[in-house]
Amino acid sequence: MTSAAIRPRDLVLALLVIVADVPPFLLGALRFTLAAFPAVLFFRPPKVPLRLYLAYGMTISVGQFAFLFSAIHVGMPTGLASLVAQSQAFFTMFFAAIWLKEHWRANQLAGLVLAASGLALIGSAHGLSMPLTGFLLTLAGAAMWACGNIVTRAVGRYAPMNQLAFVVWASAVPPLPFLALSYLFEGPAVMTSALSHLSLQSFAAVAYLAWAATLLGYGIWTYLMSRYPANRVAPFSMLVPLVGLTTGWLVFGESLQPIHFAGGGLLMAGLLVNLFGAPLFARLPWKT
Repeated sequence: MTSAAIRPRDLVLALLVIVADVPPFLLGALRFTLAAFPAVLFFRPPKVPLRLYLAYGMTISVGQFAFLFSAIHVGMPTGLASLVAQSQAFFTMFFAAIWLKEHWRANQLAGLVLAASGLALIGSAHGLSMPLTGFLLTLAGAAMWACGNIVTRAVGRYAPMNQLAFVVWASAVPPLPFLALSYLFEGPAVMTSALSHLSLQSFAAVAYLAWAATLLGYGIWTYLMSRYPANRVAPFSMLVPLVGLTTGWLVFGESLQPIHFAGGGLLMAGLLVNLFGAPLFARLPWKT
């Protein structure tokens, strides 16, 4: 398993709003339209119930980013939004236990506690000032992401299946809801102006989101979620802030403080305990 599919799905869409110069809800509509068309001409739709296509598109695509965009709009700092969004791992474990009857193991809970402590340390280094509404909206986005993970597990029961084909056809769901949100909250005048002044830079940003972040990123994530228990895959999203910090250090020369290293160490320890700690915990007095 790998976290390579996760980073594009997280906050890069919100950050590219600045580059694309397109209002966020309209950008969401353009992103998924380009992800679906013309790709649907080259992939046959997997034999999956329509309700799962709708549920996937409305949770992991529309719900997640609609709440995230709204959170940033009311003042949630993007860096902190990236951290809070990783609470999807906890939501996923909770939902998987309720709906999929997946059992929590002691090493998985311990791993999540360690990883959450690492996120808290990294977040404290940047200050934890955030509006309550923005925080709650970000949590709602994380919950939608987690719901999408559960839907993905349900999709995985229909095997053999081309996960990329599923993502392509599921991408046909979000454009209309995003267009409706754009019309309601951004207004027809803003939509018309943005579309009439769509630059090459804007199109490049949309194309990256559609083809790299959605088709490649979602495809890999869906593959992992459909093959492995949700409570083993979801914690990998917690690597997002660590990857961002490392990239800033290597590419942009941003300085890292000891608290960053401590937080990163706890994150990695948490993932290792989650993945490989079962035999160790099995030797302890209680059963896992």
